[in-house]
Amino acid sequence: MSLSLADAQIPVVDPGAADGVLSLLWLVIALPLAGAVVLLLGGALARGAMDRWGHWLGTATVAGSFALSLAAFFALLGRDEADRQVGQSLWTWFEAGGLKVGMDLLYDPLNALFLLLITGVGTLIHVYSIGYMEHDPRRRRFFGYLNLFVAAMLVLVLSANFLGVFLGWEGVGLASYLLIGFWQHKPSAAAAAKKAFVINRVGDIGLSLAIALMFATFGSTDFSVISAASSEAGQGTLNAIGLLLLLGACGKSAQVPLQAWLLDAMEGPTPVSALIHAATMVTAGVYLVVRSNFIFELAPAAQTATVVVATVTLLWGAVLGCAKDDIKKALAGSTMSQIGYMMLAAGLGVAGYAFAIFHLLTHGFFKANMFLGAGSVMHGMDDDVDMRHYGGLRKYMPVTFLTFAMGYLAIIGFPLFSGFWSKDKIIETALAENLLVGLCALLGAGITGFYMTRLMLMTFFGEKRWEPGVHPHESPKVMTVPLVVLAALSVLGGVLLLGDWIVEFLAPVTGVAEHHEPPLPALVITTIVVAVVALGVAAAWFLVGRKEVPRTAPTEVSPVVRAARADLYGDQLNDVLVVRPGTSLARGLTTMDRVGVDGVVEGGAAALGGLSTVGRRLQNGFVRSYALSVVGGVLLVVLALLAVNLA
Repeated sequence: MSLSLADAQIPVVDPGAADGVLSLLWLVIALPLAGAVVLLLGGALARGAMDRWGHWLGTATVAGSFALSLAAFFALLGRDEADRQVGQSLWTWFEAGGLKVGMDLLYDPLNALFLLLITGVGTLIHVYSIGYMEHDPRRRRFFGYLNLFVAAMLVLVLSANFLGVFLGWEGVGLASYLLIGFWQHKPSAAAAAKKAFVINRVGDIGLSLAIALMFATFGSTDFSVISAASSEAGQGTLNAIGLLLLLGACGKSAQVPLQAWLLDAMEGPTPVSALIHAATMVTAGVYLVVRSNFIFELAPAAQTATVVVATVTLLWGAVLGCAKDDIKKALAGSTMSQIGYMMLAAGLGVAGYAFAIFHLLTHGFFKANMFLGAGSVMHGMDDDVDMRHYGGLRKYMPVTFLTFAMGYLAIIGFPLFSGFWSKDKIIETALAENLLVGLCALLGAGITGFYMTRLMLMTFFGEKRWEPGVHPHESPKVMTVPLVVLAALSVLGGVLLLGDWIVEFLAPVTGVAEHHEPPLPALVITTIVVAVVALGVAAAWFLVGRKEVPRTAPTEVSPVVRAARADLYGDQLNDVLVVRPGTSLARGLTTMDRVGVDGVVEGGAAALGGLSTVGRRLQNGFVRSYALSVVGGVLLVVLALLAVNLA
């Protein structure tokens, strides 16, 4: 099977094409949205009842969306390959001048996979949260926010136009702000939520400007219209649109230079971290780039920028993961790196789109598994997140250990586990397209083997290093059952590549590239990747595993380690490049406003007031003053006449 890029463009869909279960796509969004409304607004009317069963309602709505998504997926599979795009027009959102935007849905192979990931993993996270948040007095509100998060992400991936994507995009930003700062009594959580919100607004400006430029260029924001007309636009315009879309993607997917919010976002409850990192927020940028392939394929500068940003990010995140003692922050650095792999594949164009989505899916499985596993560890360790205070937990938390180990083997690319298939395909494609980029991706795989092995050794192996009074224990079944399911998916996720199924399934959206031979046979590349990962694992064993782990981090470290602990000075860089110049600009504008604008207005008023004061003195009501004025006036007239006559 071979498709050209033109064949892969988003088709013009018939709003009436949806039938059967496909006509119920709107319910996939409506169920969690209704759950959010009931839990957040209805709780004010019946708080007692809502607090007792609200978490079950929140879980049931997302589970219902998953059931519908699964049924829709099989219905889509039952259609011919050329007929796997279904449109559904709900209502006219707004109409202004020549712009008419409908609340329209598009269902095709790309968002079919996203729906299964968002609702499937989202359901497991909701179930896990029932146990994790059991004793939180605001559990009902937490589940309301989770429902809102899922609903916003579903709007984002189901919309048939970029304005609908933007609506979901902003909803995801709002929900993440509410969930990251859920424990707002902690100053660190409130600050992290604000930081994530502000940095994401920078990316949102890029997306909004891209949408405005698309409307100015194509007269529409619909995927189908822009896809059909994109080849007629100038390359400069397309590059500008692509770069602005990339800026938006960097914000949501925590890519350099908008990555600084991601590690701080770990201040939220652990299920939030799993939802952000596995099924929703950080995957939005990858979706945006792949969905906009009809722009990027004609915008080489934007594609190159995507590859550069992704390559830097996958190494940046991997280095951060090596130096973090906070188990959640180590996993967050890992997410940044793995999303970098996805963005790299997307930046490579038609050759990499399908592999970007493939790795996104497998990453969703094993990263949700590991984040929830980290939450299980914290649950048994009195919420301590410092891995230096762990050690030997495999004996006390066997289910958590075994399920976490499946995620660990998947992410490092252990043969036959899901990450082995998805990451290898990205590295292989990168080597075929650009040797330097491919080598950087290969290096990232080795570093991944190091920091993930370090995490496993410090947490589950070695001597116990617990705080006095801590009694590690296994989590309840409501938390471990989702771990078992995700562990199974971490192992079996690679089946999506059998017979190139995922490549062919996504072909109507992403196309199929011409085959580029990598510099070495695929089997040789796979062997090299496994060997590099093995070196990373061995390095972790020699540097961490066979040594006693100190309970406090050493202070005398190399400059590289110091920089990694400080997030490679990302915050300081933002401070120098953005915060300080922005503050100086704001102060300058304030001074200009006060001295310039206010000075003109207030100075004019003061001058008029002064003239009025002088005038008031001339009108004092005394006859003698008026007589003197008349005499003075006469003298001036006489002197003026004499001067004229003498001249």
